[in-house]
Amino acid sequence: MAKRLTPALRQVKALTFDVFGTVVDWRASIAREGRKLGKELGIRADWTAFADAWRAGYRPAMDDVRSGRLPWTNIDGLHRRILERILAESGLDMLSDEEKDQLNRAWHRLAPWPDSVRGLKRLKKSYLITTLSNGNVSLLTNMAKHAGLPWDCVLSAELFHHYKPDPEAYLGAAAMLGLAPHEVMMVAAHKDDLRAAQRAGLRAAFVQRPLEFGDPAKKDLKPEKDFDVNATDFIDLAAKLGA
Repeated sequence: MAKRLTPALRQVKALTFDVFGTVVDWRASIAREGRKLGKELGIRADWTAFADAWRAGYRPAMDDVRSGRLPWTNIDGLHRRILERILAESGLDMLSDEEKDQLNRAWHRLAPWPDSVRGLKRLKKSYLITTLSNGNVSLLTNMAKHAGLPWDCVLSAELFHHYKPDPEAYLGAAAMLGLAPHEVMMVAAHKDDLRAAQRAGLRAAFVQRPLEFGDPAKKDLKPEKDFDVNATDFIDLAAKLGA
């Protein structure tokens, strides 16, 4: 393996993965959960648009925490705040608290992309693999159990009380793994995440996920020469890392 890699990549010992959109298909999964609940309750709605609206509130909610407008709140808590708002806006606020809780926990049950489990198992043979997600630990653990994701461990921004792209999340992950930042490679389908990781001293692997938002035209899929690796999926990533 080492002969096929650059000297910089030969130093990489661990891969940290963004999860929402990179490892799992949040959009189709949330829409599917919404349709299931709607069928049970006799509610008609555009559940794909609902999923998009829910996800659209994700970054502004984290920015509220980052700015201090909100005290530290984990992603389950932020998802619930966003859910309450979009239910009201969608005329779906007739749901009971129990039904809202069930729907909110849909984020714990997201389905992986078709290549994710197989690719992660390949990568795990050569590298330590872990999440580095803004999702909270219980969410990520339940998701791994549900989807069969073979992580060596689960790291979350929750552990550092800093959401990505704050440098504390990336540096905290490296420290928890007992590694120098340059020995860790961030894997993500989102270029802003990777650039923030690079600023913190980590390596970067970009993985294309053209269907994250349904339409490939809505994603920036262009490979970037500044990233250490550009891959079409996890199988391609494993091949490019010699795993």
